[in-house]
Amino acid sequence: MRGRPGQRGVTYLELVATAAILVILASAILPLGRVAIQRTRELELRRDLRNLREAINRYKNAVDQGQIGGTDVKVGSEGYPPDLEILVKGVNRVGATADRKLKFLRRIPVDPMTGTKEWGLRCYQDEPESSSWCGENVWDVYSKSTAKALDGTTYNTW
Repeated sequence: MRGRPGQRGVTYLELVATAAILVILASAILPLGRVAIQRTRELELRRDLRNLREAINRYKNAVDQGQIGGTDVKVGSEGYPPDLEILVKGVNRVGATADRKLKFLRRIPVDPMTGTKEWGLRCYQDEPESSSWCGENVWDVYSKSTAKALDGTTYNTW
């Protein structure tokens, strides 16, 4: 049976051709989406590293200015925090009441590359490219991810 002259419809061939064009377009767009997601995670990593390093520097400046002292600063720490948690918990300000703590971070950020709150730490006494932490103080932080970034470097060197 043939269709009536005024009847319209899509042939099987037209449907297959349209689906093929959509698949080709989707396969071209998918890699761009992956790159955009990776770029967003890299921007987040850079922001988190900057915030952590600024908090460490604010702690060091507070020690140098005499705002933090006593039992909160260990001998041999060079004025750097003993760990990242102290930046969140806060320390007692010299001459202030115990309920007035000096805090440097609201929370420890999650590393967007590893998905954990575990960051690589370096002491003031460590070599600049060291991957082991001496446990004395926190002078620098880095991502524990060894994956490659879009610029070809590894995230743990940022």
